[in-house]
Amino acid sequence: MNCRTFKSGGIYIKDCKFTEDFSVEIMPMPGELVVPLLQHIGKPAKPTVKVNDIVTKGQCVGEADGLISASISAPTSGKVKKIDKHPYPGGVFVKSIFIEPDGKDEWHEGLNGAEINVENLTLEERLLRIKRAGIVGMGGAGFPTHVKLVPPKGKKVDTVILNGAECEPYLTADYRLMLENTDEILKGLKIISSFFPDANVFIGIEDNKPHAIKVMEEKAGRFGFELVPLKTRYPQGGEKQLINAVTGRTVGPKQLPFDVGCIVHNVATARAIYDAVARNRPLIDRVITVSGNAIKNKKNLRALIGTKFSDIVRYCGGLTQKGMNLLVAGGPMMGKSQYSFEVPVTKTTSGILFIKEGDVERTKERPCLRCGKCELVCPANLKPGLLANLAQTKDTERAEEFLLSQCMECGSCAYVCPSKRNLVQWIKYAKVRNINLKKEKEQTRKS
Repeated sequence: MNCRTFKSGGIYIKDCKFTEDFSVEIMPMPGELVVPLLQHIGKPAKPTVKVNDIVTKGQCVGEADGLISASISAPTSGKVKKIDKHPYPGGVFVKSIFIEPDGKDEWHEGLNGAEINVENLTLEERLLRIKRAGIVGMGGAGFPTHVKLVPPKGKKVDTVILNGAECEPYLTADYRLMLENTDEILKGLKIISSFFPDANVFIGIEDNKPHAIKVMEEKAGRFGFELVPLKTRYPQGGEKQLINAVTGRTVGPKQLPFDVGCIVHNVATARAIYDAVARNRPLIDRVITVSGNAIKNKKNLRALIGTKFSDIVRYCGGLTQKGMNLLVAGGPMMGKSQYSFEVPVTKTTSGILFIKEGDVERTKERPCLRCGKCELVCPANLKPGLLANLAQTKDTERAEEFLLSQCMECGSCAYVCPSKRNLVQWIKYAKVRNINLKKEKEQTRKS
């Protein structure tokens, strides 16, 4: 295959796709669902139900609050037992709706109907269905899709890209979707492209997924889409890196994809869009990968939003050893370590990893050697070592001069650092500190 890749930085890592041949299983209904009202970038949704209310499957239980927000739907029918703050995979407590399933799994009236002819719907009607379904970027970013499909005035999109790279090690959820739900993904991509009728449409898949490339390519031509094989290289699935690989265009600092005429959507998002528009079905579940050497049975699961990790552990046979293990929501590079098994699956949960503590390298940070390896692999052409230095000295505001906010936190720099510096953690600290400093200054100004 003539494979493309992005121009700057990147690393090659063992992909550890242990679950690539495991078909997607349906996770059984848990005894309780904890549905966070914040599963997206932007403001949390406003609850539309109260304690003791009876809800039906797909019913809106959280209404989008403002432009950058997304609605939340009940994953099943049952009773609202509580509305309270609960641990969230992002590391904070988020107001959540606790639902006790009634076992009936009854759909809300008018939802999950038979597939309709999408051509009979106007663009406005399609967009409304996507908004009501609460669809967000399911590759991890969580940006509300109904906003992303309407770029600012003056920004012309001539290229639509479907992201099937799934470059994180371990994760195979998108891969299985491409094999098992090919038609739905492509129909969803057709709906996406209908908002940009003059755009060329590409599908990018890394070459460590030859079966997905074959299956998707066989059907993509019927829709007028072009499949682009990509070199297996991390972080190939990053939005800016994917655009560069497919089109050769560079999304510059402080630019967004539509600034270079592109828009990118993940394969899981495309399938959710198909469900929302063609079947009037809200986003209430998602496919996740459960993997790692500390879980007895690795799986690809379709789990309801709000399913607690503890229920998933039980379904997968439990852990291989007691005591300390590393629990990660997402992949090993950009995922977040968790302190509780009670956190729930959200719209952006692509995987759950269970790693034996003994296999986690624990090394003490050593002084920077000035070797420059972190700069060589940075896909954003930043200076990670310098940004970490500024964070350590609390000179974080100056770090903005060196494009701190452009760091995608992919972890490539820390992966190659011979001094084992916690570069990503320091950069995250700098970002959070600057946000807090900005809030303090604003409060001081007001007072």
